[in-house]
Amino acid sequence: MCYEVFFNHVVQNDWAVKDIPYQKKHKTLPQVLSQEEVKAFLSLIEDPKYLAIASTLYGSGLRLSECLNLKIEDLDSSNLVITVRDGKGKKDRVTIMSKKQLVTLRAYYAKARVKPVTYLFPKKNDNFSPFSKRQTQSFIHNAGLKAGISKSVTPHILRHSFATHLLESGVNLRKIQVILGHRSLQTTAVYTHLTKDFLSEVKSPLDILGGHDEK
Repeated sequence: MCYEVFFNHVVQNDWAVKDIPYQKKHKTLPQVLSQEEVKAFLSLIEDPKYLAIASTLYGSGLRLSECLNLKIEDLDSSNLVITVRDGKGKKDRVTIMSKKQLVTLRAYYAKARVKPVTYLFPKKNDNFSPFSKRQTQSFIHNAGLKAGISKSVTPHILRHSFATHLLESGVNLRKIQVILGHRSLQTTAVYTHLTKDFLSEVKSPLDILGGHDEK
């Protein structure tokens, strides 16, 4: 006998089980890498294609599917921007591309035995399909282990790190929201809790009072 039948018909409560509010899920802050950890992680990726993918995930703050579905025409090297098509919510947006990232992408293209035709990062034996998500997750995880990073390194932790490092460098939160493709500014605001100076710049009101110095 289900709970709803029991409470509404056997016990004959004057309220419905469906009206009982669900307990809110506990939200945890996303993990991020320090800039030093990102440097160590990238420095240990030797394969040009893998390095290009990892650099694009971190350098442009892309979701994994967005990165692997990039096509050659989505890159604007003159203006250092990338167009993300059919991102989350089926919306297009534009994100940044760093100069170092462009150098890495060009090196990958120059060394590729089979040049990309449609997808920027195609499968090894299928030039018209995007690279494997599972394989990407695997090499990123392994590079994190090789770099001695205690956190589990994933494509999404690179995206979180990108946003946090932008905020630390003084980029406006609204701009970061647009770059990441967040619908709500509240979603982006979580990164303020992850920046190094988030609490260091806040003074306790006890200190503001003055007097009663420590002895």
